[in-house]
Amino acid sequence: MVKYKWVALSNTTIGVLMASINGTIILISLPAILGLKGININPTAPGTFIYLIWLIMGYNIITAVILLTLGRLSDIFGRTRLFNIGFVIFTVGSILLFLTPSSGDTGALELIVFRLVQGLGAAFLFANSTAILTDAFPVNERGKALGLNQVAALGGSFVGLILGGLLAVYNWRLVFLVSVPIGIIGSVWSLLKLQDHSVRDKNQKIDYAGNVVFGVGITIFLLGLTYGLLPPANGSGVMDWSSPWVISGLAGGAFLLILFPFVERMVKQPMFKLSLFRIRAFAFGNLASLLSSLGRGG
Repeated sequence: MVKYKWVALSNTTIGVLMASINGTIILISLPAILGLKGININPTAPGTFIYLIWLIMGYNIITAVILLTLGRLSDIFGRTRLFNIGFVIFTVGSILLFLTPSSGDTGALELIVFRLVQGLGAAFLFANSTAILTDAFPVNERGKALGLNQVAALGGSFVGLILGGLLAVYNWRLVFLVSVPIGIIGSVWSLLKLQDHSVRDKNQKIDYAGNVVFGVGITIFLLGLTYGLLPPANGSGVMDWSSPWVISGLAGGAFLLILFPFVERMVKQPMFKLSLFRIRAFAFGNLASLLSSLGRGG
């Protein structure tokens, strides 16, 4: 009989791989998705460039915004339960993307909404996969399990680029269909096989103040960065970082994110324990992850 730890590793790795692939699968395939055989819009036309920005960034924005909140909720309601929900949401989002019925502006808006649904499911998967592995593996094997899971997350970003380009040659809908069978199998498998070994404290409460400050702060900050990519009204093609909306978003978001640690110090059950940064391995591990992500993004 296969030990449970390998069931947990294979299932969570498939989930993380699928979520990572879909983070980049749309990039190279965008010309086919937006072209005459797709939803038929010109992303460089006035008023439609914003569709392109949201199709590219929306998935990652919603994942980043709610990841920390979902991690806290998993401590309260159970990691496996939220992971299962994430698999289902992600699969539903993939099906909706494949079946996108409209074209033109309506089709673009539908794709954006469905990508946000997909990104929501991905956030559930990312937030709980490593925690499930930590519960399933003994201390002397956790590094190996987490390493394999991380390889899937990093490798998926590159696989997505290649896969998107190959599938778009045949039909743009295949870009989204490829995740559906994997999502269905993964959803059923996780529902049947994953076990919740985490210790839950039913007396824990949700930190509403911290969630609001962090969620709003990172949302408007990321939106400021995203809208900074929009060309100015004069059509010069230069990124419009001078826009009052962009400046307000960046400044307001930065203010709320700076305020967040002070809010967390005032609540009895914070969504994130800032004292964790006193642990050198935790602090430098997160710094290394940040620098690695910046390097890949650049």
